[in-house]
Formats: sequence, C-alpha cells, structure tokens
Amino acid sequence: MMTTIRAAKLRDMSDCAAIVNAWIDTTEWMPRVHPEEDVAEYYQDIVFAKYEIFVADDDGAIAGMVALSPDNIVNALYVHRDHRSKGIGKALLDHAKQEATGPIELWTFVENRGAQAFYLREGFSEIRRTDGDNEEHLPDILYRWQRPVGGLHP
Repeated sequence: MMTTIRAAKLRDMSDCAAIVNAWIDTTEWMPRVHPEEDVAEYYQDIVFAKYEIFVADDDGAIAGMVALSPDNIVNALYVHRDHRSKGIGKALLDHAKQEATGPIELWTFVENRGAQAFYLREGFSEIRRTDGDNEEHLPDILYRWQRPVGGLHP
C-alpha cells in the first residue's frame, strides 16, 4: 500500500467528516455536541471552504486529514482508526508545517493525552490552558510550533 499526502478534493469531504464523527463517537470523554449531519455540513460549508485541507490517501481510501487556516492554525488533525500508529498523523502534520507561512498553533483537549504527547514530540510547546471555554465545555491546551532557524527540523 502507498499512502500519499495530497490536497483534498471536494469528493473527500464526506470521508473527512466521517473520520471526525467516528472519533467523536468512539472517544469516551468526548461529548457529541452536533449531530453527524451537522458535522458533515460544517466540513462542507466552513472547513472545505476556508481552510487548506490535506488528506492521507491510502490507495484511494482517506486515512486521515489536516485542516490549516490561512493564519496557520490547525483546525483539525484526525486519522482513521484503522490507520493510526502508522506515521500518518506525523506525515500530515509535517505537510502542514511545510505549507505554513509562520508559526502553527492548535488546540487539543486536556483529556486527549495521546495528542498532547504527539504534539510535544513534534516540537510544539504549550502556550496556555483554558477551563473549557469551547462548545464542548472541556478544558483544553493551546500549542505552538515555530520553524527552527535554518529549516523544518532541528
């Protein structure tokens, strides 16, 4: 199998929304704030319209996605449960780092310890925490990655 990172096409939107919905439904601590169809609509009307979306294409199947805003905020980074722990999240994040025009910021939930460890391994630093001023009402952490002087990797 060959996984490639490429710019998302509109036809990928439903697969991307399905990955997010599956993550919500299989993550014990994550409340479902919006019905599945609203998440899909949000991805079509907002995310795919306003962000650069890159997907991990595994021989035609969408294995994961990352959404990068024009101001270098990662709005979403999700990997399909069947493709986790295979380097796909790192490949997507590395691609976002290459595409970014400056420091990257992203939020993750305090409860999402795996994501925190991943972002710290990938060179992100914690900037601040909230007590849950988001629609899920879950405490979260803002992380920032700054391109090292002289290149992408230290």
